[in-house]
Amino acid sequence: MTANSISTVRNGQKVDLANLPLVAFGDFRDAIVSAVKAGARLSALFGVALQEADVQGRHAAPGLGDLRLFAVLAQEAEGMLAVTSTRVGDTYPALTPDCPQAHWFEREIAEQWGVKPEGHPWLKPIRFHHSYRKGRDAWNRPVEIPIQPGVTNFFTMTGDEVHEVAVGPVHAGIIEPGHFRFQCHGEKVYHLEISLGYQHRGVERALIGGPGKRTISYMETLAGDTTIGHTLTYCEAVEALADCRVPARAQALRAIALELERLANHTGDLGALANDIGYLPTASYCGRIRGDFLNLTALICGNRFGRGLIRPGGVLFDLDEARQKQLEERLAEAHKDVTNAVELLWDTSSVRARFENAGPVSREMAVELGLVGVVARASGLGHDVRSQFPSGIYRFAQIPVSSYHTGSVFARAYVRWMEIQRSIAFVFDQLKALPDGPVRSEIGTLAANSAVVSLTEGWRGEICHVALTDAHGRFAHYKIVDPSFHNWMGLALALRNQQISDFPLCNKSFNLSYCGHDL
Repeated sequence: MTANSISTVRNGQKVDLANLPLVAFGDFRDAIVSAVKAGARLSALFGVALQEADVQGRHAAPGLGDLRLFAVLAQEAEGMLAVTSTRVGDTYPALTPDCPQAHWFEREIAEQWGVKPEGHPWLKPIRFHHSYRKGRDAWNRPVEIPIQPGVTNFFTMTGDEVHEVAVGPVHAGIIEPGHFRFQCHGEKVYHLEISLGYQHRGVERALIGGPGKRTISYMETLAGDTTIGHTLTYCEAVEALADCRVPARAQALRAIALELERLANHTGDLGALANDIGYLPTASYCGRIRGDFLNLTALICGNRFGRGLIRPGGVLFDLDEARQKQLEERLAEAHKDVTNAVELLWDTSSVRARFENAGPVSREMAVELGLVGVVARASGLGHDVRSQFPSGIYRFAQIPVSSYHTGSVFARAYVRWMEIQRSIAFVFDQLKALPDGPVRSEIGTLAANSAVVSLTEGWRGEICHVALTDAHGRFAHYKIVDPSFHNWMGLALALRNQQISDFPLCNKSFNLSYCGHDL
C-alpha cells in the first residue's frame, strides 16, 4: 500500500472527485485489508461503470478496466471516513477471503456489473436481476431468460436424519417476502441460507440524473419504517454538495424525529419479542405504546412515519408552543407506560431464561462480518454514528452508546431498552432547549464532479449514502447501504447450532428490512 492509496474525509464532507485516490488494484486491496485489520469497518463497496459516468473526466485506458470500484471505510477511533478506488475488468481477485466484511458487497457488484470476484467463497446473486451492462453477467445467464428471485443452488447437507426446512417467501404474517432454507438434524440447525431479492425496485438506478421531483419520495420509502433515517441521510448529502447550512432549530427537530422513529421501532420490537415467546402482557402493551410514539411524529408533521417532514435545507414543519407542550406531556406518558411494560420482561424469570442463551453472536464474529447497529452493540461493540461520526445536533448533544456483551436475544432486547431510555431523555433535552429561528434554508445547485459520504445512525444501525455528481451537478451515481445489508449474514450465523424453534425469536431480535436490503 502506498501513502496515497487512501483519502480521509469527515461525515458529510464534500470532496472533488479528482482528489479521490485511483490506485492499482493491489494497493486498493492492501488498503482495505490493512485498514480493517487495524479496526476500520467497510461501510460501502460499490462499482461505477465508467462508460456511464467517467468520474475523472476520462475514459478507461486499454487494460485498466471499465469499472471503477469505490470503498468507504469507517475509522471510528479517528472519527473519519477513508475512501479509495481502483479499476477492474471482467474479473479481479476477491477481497472476501482476506476481508469477510466484503462478502455481501462483492456479490452485489458481481450481480450489478457482471464482474466476477475470483475466489469468492459464496458467489450467488443477492437480488436476482440481470446485469446493468448488456452482455456482462458473472453467471453467464442469457439476458432473454427472466430471472426468478430465490431460484439458485442452495447449500445442502446429506446424512441419516438430516432434513431441510424451507420457509417463505410468502409468510403467515403480514410481512415482506424472504426465503429461508434450514439444514437440520432433528431440531438443531446446522446451516441457514437466506435468499432475498423479492422487493428489488431498482431505486439506485432511478436516482441517476437527480435530484428530481421523485427523489425525495424514493428516499422516504426505501424502507418504510426508516423514513426519517434515510431521508435525513440523503438531505445531509445534498446539503453538503450545495454548501447549505441548516438552521439550528431544524437540526434539533430532525434529531427529535429520528429518535421518535427509534422509540417507536424499539418498542414494537420488544413487544414482538414478547409475543414470540407467548408473553402477552408486554406484547399487548408495547403494540399500543408503539402507536403512541408514532403519533408523536404525526403531531409534528401530520404523518406517523414522518413523511413530508425532512427536506434539503431543513424541515417543512415547525412546533408551536402549544404542540410542543402537548408533545412533552404525551412523551412523559409514553415513557411511564413503556417502562411498566418492558420491566415486566426483566422481572419474569421464564422470559429471561428464554432470551438469555438464544441466538448468540460473538464479538469476534460481529467484527469479522462488519455488523452494525443494535446487533453489533449487543455483541459488545460500540458502533454508533451519533457518537463516532456525529452530524447535525449530535455534534453538540451526544447520546451515550448502549451496549451489552453476550450477543444473545437477551442482549439485543436489552440494548433496545437502554436506547429507549436514552432517546427519551435526549428528546426531552432537545425540546427544553429548542433553538429559536427559521426551520429551513434555501438549497442552491449541487457541486459538479464531486462526492460526499453521508452517515446516520438509523434505528437498525448505520445508514450510508454516497453521492457522486457529474459535470452538471446531477447524480452520476448514488449508493445506498441500509444497515440490514450488513446484518443478514449475522442472522444466519446466529442460528448455527440452535433449535429451529428459536428462529422466530432470533429473527425478531435482528428485525432486518427486506425492502431496505433489496432497494
